[in-house]
Amino acid sequence: MKNERLLAGAILALAVQSAVAGPSADEARLLATLKRAYPATTFTSVAASEVPGIYEVWMGPNVAFVSPKSPRYFIMGRLLDAKTATDITGPKLARAQAARPAVDTADSTDRPIDIAKLPLQDALKVVHGSGARTLYAFSDPSCSFCRRLEPELAKLQDVTVYTFLLPFQGRQLPQAILCSTDPAKSWQAVMLNADTSGLNSQADCPTALDRNLQLARQLGVNGTPTMFYADGTRTTGYVPGTEVERRIAAAAAIGSPVATSKAITQEKAP
Repeated sequence: MKNERLLAGAILALAVQSAVAGPSADEARLLATLKRAYPATTFTSVAASEVPGIYEVWMGPNVAFVSPKSPRYFIMGRLLDAKTATDITGPKLARAQAARPAVDTADSTDRPIDIAKLPLQDALKVVHGSGARTLYAFSDPSCSFCRRLEPELAKLQDVTVYTFLLPFQGRQLPQAILCSTDPAKSWQAVMLNADTSGLNSQADCPTALDRNLQLARQLGVNGTPTMFYADGTRTTGYVPGTEVERRIAAAAAIGSPVATSKAITQEKAP
């Protein structure tokens, strides 16, 4: 009986030790490597995935799959178990999203910004319909929630969307978009159709990415997507199209025509 109690105690101790153990040496090493390679991206954790040699790399509520042998390449999407037809990543993404507010409310501690001071020359411009109303987005082409949001924005009527690209999850893709012949068209191709055929992966040209990062820091934009409306209020994270439309309409009704006019005049011709 005494031996059984000792054995049970040892097993319990090992279980507790395993539960509270930090990341493995390999996980910690990969996390450090990624932080050094991509200082503009906020990596929150690294964990071994169900696929040997491949790790889940979490960036807030977003996840990529990375091999320590080639940490330059990020596989974005979901891991599926073909044998059981199980979506392994989906429930994890849902829990991550549920842990953060999808929409900032009116009593948010974030103060409205001065829309007139946004440097629209650094943003991509997409006009829907008359473009009479405005929306200002901070987005990352590698962000899964940004890719989920963009089709919702494409359905908006009579809205001009200014998008400030951020390299939170890697610089290569946003750099390639901004260096393309028609950045706005390339942006839509990537976000709506996952079409990168027109991009040069080795693109090297002056872009607004560093200025956009500085602007994001000034405005307290810590994740993507983040959207600002004509009245200076914001929403953070994925927002359904119906809610975006409601916020645009409300902002247009109470927004400052003077501020909006100043913001539009700042834009430079392409």
